[in-house]
Amino acid sequence: MASETTGEISIVCNHCVFSDRDIPAPNIDLHRVHCARNLEKCKICGDMVPKKHAQEHFSNTHAPVPCSMCKETIDREVFNSHTEEICPKRMVTCEFCEFPLPAVDLPEHQEVCGNRTELCYQCNSYVRLRETYNHETKCPGSVLNNVESSRRVPRAAEGDGNGRRRRGGNGVSNKRLFFTIAITGIAVLLGSLFFQRKPEGGS
Repeated sequence: MASETTGEISIVCNHCVFSDRDIPAPNIDLHRVHCARNLEKCKICGDMVPKKHAQEHFSNTHAPVPCSMCKETIDREVFNSHTEEICPKRMVTCEFCEFPLPAVDLPEHQEVCGNRTELCYQCNSYVRLRETYNHETKCPGSVLNNVESSRRVPRAAEGDGNGRRRRGGNGVSNKRLFFTIAITGIAVLLGSLFFQRKPEGGS
């Protein structure tokens, strides 16, 4: 191709093709000798790199990388997927208790954790954590026998679901009030009788 300033012809060096260097035609032979002596093509990525930096290029760009968690040596191309999805020592979370632990320990942990039970406030029965979802869809204590959010369960226990427990609580309060009034009345009656008899005994 012709140079815009001098009009002379320039040629792209085979060794410099990746850097798009245009070399003036009169200098191309000398330049090619220089490039062949100082540059080499990376066998992995095809980039032209200085021969003196070829090993550094390989180490920084292509050499396998040790995983800091499992200590295995992993190819750079799959290193990210290894650390995020494959490494047995990567940290994951238990679906039942949300406790973080290494992936290799997760199955054994969830086998135990999923067998723990919690009280269902809808039907007052204890349910395994691993069976919570199925239980919620079939719980006999549910008004509509459908899936309800676990956040609403405590409210149902307080009587928000049908009101019967709340009225029962008021009934207990009324009984206690009547009982207190009755005891107070008896105490007043006994006290008045006691004070009426005392003067008579003194005379």
